[in-house]
Amino acid sequence: MELDSLATEVILTHPRRSLGKVTLDWTPQPGNYLDLEGKTYAVLERRHRYQFKSGRYRLQNIALYVQSAQRPAEKSLVAGRWVVGDATCRYNAHSEIIRCAVNPNGPCESCRFYETVNDLPNV
Repeated sequence: MELDSLATEVILTHPRRSLGKVTLDWTPQPGNYLDLEGKTYAVLERRHRYQFKSGRYRLQNIALYVQSAQRPAEKSLVAGRWVVGDATCRYNAHSEIIRCAVNPNGPCESCRFYETVNDLPNV
């Protein structure tokens, strides 16, 4: 079995329940967003399950743990990965999931705590 031909189980974290199995043509990482049946989910965790057969381990299935989310309107590219919000702000978490501690819901443009940082790598 190849990685892209495996069915991936999508599991909602709260309330915990399976949303079904899907076949994806990409490998979602935590922090990515997944559209499924007209709803958007944030990927929190990806687990691989292996089976030992004929003296070697084989990938048996993949599980994605997700939560309901809205795609962020503000994103910045930092060191080759997308982060939520304006990465030039001192308080930005540089995370794919959370914007910052002082204004986690945003938006960054009208935040009263915004402070510019000029020493960011590869912004």
